[in-house]
Amino acid sequence: MVVVIKDNFVVMDAPSLQLRETLNGSIQRALLSHRPILTHLNADTSWLLQLPYPPDVERPPGRSRWNIVFDPWLTGGQSDVANWFSQQWHAVASSVQTMAELNDLLREIEKMAQLGASISGERDHDYFDQDSNRSYIDAVVVSHEFTDHCNKNTLLELDPDTPVFATRSAADLIRSWDYFRLVQETPPFSATDSDWRNTSLIPLPKWVGISRMVTRSDALYYHSAILVTFDLYSIDVKGPLGVPKGAEAIIYTPHGIHAKDLSHLPLATPAVEALALLHGLHDIKISVKQLNLGAHNGLQAQRMCQAKYWVSTHDEIKKGSGLITPFLHRRILTLQEAIEAERRAKGRIPDESELSDVRDVAFVELSNGESLLLV
Repeated sequence: MVVVIKDNFVVMDAPSLQLRETLNGSIQRALLSHRPILTHLNADTSWLLQLPYPPDVERPPGRSRWNIVFDPWLTGGQSDVANWFSQQWHAVASSVQTMAELNDLLREIEKMAQLGASISGERDHDYFDQDSNRSYIDAVVVSHEFTDHCNKNTLLELDPDTPVFATRSAADLIRSWDYFRLVQETPPFSATDSDWRNTSLIPLPKWVGISRMVTRSDALYYHSAILVTFDLYSIDVKGPLGVPKGAEAIIYTPHGIHAKDLSHLPLATPAVEALALLHGLHDIKISVKQLNLGAHNGLQAQRMCQAKYWVSTHDEIKKGSGLITPFLHRRILTLQEAIEAERRAKGRIPDESELSDVRDVAFVELSNGESLLLV
């Protein structure tokens, strides 16, 4: 089941009462679902993950969700090395233009969630903090040091008390700004230490862990993944088959990660279920250097991790200039085209068993500003 909420961050001018009530009702039902909500903040690879507080965890007043922002780059250009070498701009304006705007919207969403909970009788209406300076962004994750992931102008819009979790080079760069009070390097999630609870570093709540999975031959972490693991059922909650529910994970890999480097995730102890894989479809190279691994690699990664959802990311065709531009080659593929190419390469198998590992995944392309309820 896929539930997509469109334009939940758009303020409509004088909408009809019926449309407003329908939209508000849909958002309230999603917020009361006690399931994660994933939102695309731009057309590229900036994301918001809203995790519901587990039922047995004490929540701050007026809060129902713990909010993580991934790789925020909202406005302006991004350049690595120098402007004359490479510079890019968003082709589509981000759904929010500032982190302050995002924080205000998160505050309004919490108000809506509290109202919905009160109306439904789920709980009494909480005291709601009216302090407009309060931050509703609980953590930021930075996957790479490149400025389309680690964008200084956007990051410096955040409250300096916001904890930042970043891979090694990105963490060193962010610390050099001397702005954030806490910058944590993401610990590894590996075959030798696959207990996600060891990645719940202070100040994360104990039911959330943030780590990295790295291609062994890629010392620069270019083809790597951020793993956000969470246990929303820390009390004894059982699924439809009577099996206790355990931890779930979001695998965020904007450039792609080779399938073999995900092989220890299905063997993790305690068990971790891959809820969503964020992996792009576009195959991108600079000359012969592979950048984004694309749809074919995504198929292999999905077969390995068996995620419930596959959400495309980092596929925006940005406006660009600079010396490197003529050497940038982008092969645009759809998921169906990648599957058909595999069939041609392997030969059609009558029972289509080559699709057995991807048949049940819900593939979703979220446009700028759209949200997905991960049920």
